[in-house]
This record gives sequence, structure tokens and C-alpha cells, in this order.
Amino acid sequence: MTSLPPRGAMVGDTIVDWYAGAARDLPWRRPGVDAWAVLVSEVMLQQTPVARVEPVWREWMDRWPTPGHLAAVAPADVIRAWGKLGYPRRALRLRETAVAVVERHGGVVPDDVAALEALPGIGTYTARAVACFGYGQPQPVVDTNVRRVVARLVHGWAEAGNARAADLTDIGALAPTDTARATRFSVAVMELGALVCVARTPRCGACPVRDRCAWRLAGSPVHDGPAKRVQKFAGTDRQVRGRLLDVLRAAHEPVDAATLEPAWDDAIQRSRCLDSLLTDGLVEQTADGLFRLPA
Repeated sequence: MTSLPPRGAMVGDTIVDWYAGAARDLPWRRPGVDAWAVLVSEVMLQQTPVARVEPVWREWMDRWPTPGHLAAVAPADVIRAWGKLGYPRRALRLRETAVAVVERHGGVVPDDVAALEALPGIGTYTARAVACFGYGQPQPVVDTNVRRVVARLVHGWAEAGNARAADLTDIGALAPTDTARATRFSVAVMELGALVCVARTPRCGACPVRDRCAWRLAGSPVHDGPAKRVQKFAGTDRQVRGRLLDVLRAAHEPVDAATLEPAWDDAIQRSRCLDSLLTDGLVEQTADGLFRLPA
């Protein structure tokens, strides 16, 4: 039986050294970027590729460089600015977060993980990411990419499977002991998962810790669990909701139901999706029965 590779700070230091030469030049990682800019980027990056996020993030930071700026605008403005990023409830959540930061923290994003988690829509991952990337705290930050690296490197699994409470402990055990390098490690291991230890075709030859990877030492066994479901988009309620929002983003005045009909042929599905947008607060109905983005 192949033994597991040695774990600990040595592995983390190797990943940090690799990151120094392999990191992508992303605007929210540059020196001087504050915790608010980091928070906005993290919310936008949820289930959305970097290439789609970057231009929208730049526009948002130009328009709303502080929580106070975003808190002061109407929900309709943030939904329009969200554009095609998908999952537009995130736009409303960001505005709610901005309002909470203004009301509870004087307009300054808190640096405490518990205080961050208490903000609307901010979970464990985002709270730790903001504390780490925005304030330089050596927090273990675990996203899908990090979980995949840990699954292979530490446990010898081809895929990470469901999130585990032990994920934070596992990644924390690999972090360098130096505070600054431990902070750097959190983004470095994320980058390793995004660029090298990818899901379907891992680039093991380019991996800086390939000789210590339990999965490779075990012969790179295939995943023997249930296949991961691939989410389709065409024809789903997500697509219909997006089409309806496109009409309302382009409208300068409230519109009637007939104006929304060309967005989708299936009247039953269209009605269901419109109802869900109303429930989520992404659309409002006026007293005279017209529809608009929330005022």
C-alpha cells in the first residue's frame, strides 16, 4: 500500500513559491485593493468564470467604490448593472450587505469573521476570503478548487465529493507557519486548483507538489462514486428568468404582461418564472398591474 505523502508547512511553502510565478494578474488581488472590493469580487465569482466577472467588477468599483455608494442606490440600478453575470439575487444581496455595513459598521467592512458572517448573504467561505484577502489574516479559505486539491493531495481521492467540516482543518494543516506566507497560501492553493489541479484533465506535470500527491502516488485512481450531474441551462427556468429580466432592464417605464410574452413562448413556464422573480424581489408589480425592476 502506498503511504500518504508528508503533509505540513513544507507543502504549503512549495505552493506559495509556485504561485509567485504562476499567479494570474487579477485586479482584485493587486496591492491597495480594499476589503470592500474583495467582497464584491468574491460574491461575483460565485459560480461565474473570472473572464465574465472582471469587466463587471471594474464597472461596479468605478460606480460604487464604497459600501455607502452602493447602499444609496435603488435595487433596480444594481440589477441593471449586474447584467449577464447570472444568479441576479446576488446583486440584491450585495446591496443588502452594503446597507448593513453602513448601518452596523459605519461604512467600513468588518475584519472579524463572525461579524462578516452576520452580514446578509455572507457565508463561511466569503467571510474568510474577505478577512484573508482584504485584511491579510492567515485564514484557511476553502472553495471548490481548494477542496479538489486537498482531496487529491492529502486523501488520494479523484474528486472532492461533498463539503466536509474537516476541509478547513485539512487545508490549515498545509499552511506555512509564517503569517504572511500563510495568508499568501490561501490564494495560492486556490490558484493551483483553478489552473493545474483542474477537475477533468489535471495538469499533473505542472504541479509543484506532484511528488507528494497521495492521488498520484496511488496511481491516479478514477472516481468510483456517483457521477457529478452537469447542470444544463437551455430551456431552464434560469434562462427564462434571465430573458424576462432582460426585457425589464431595457425598459424605461413599467411594462404590461403582453410586453413580456416575446421573451419566452411557453406561457406556463413564463408565468411561473415571473412569479418567482416577484417572490425573490427582483421584479415588482405596480398598483395598476404593470411590471418593473424594484424601485
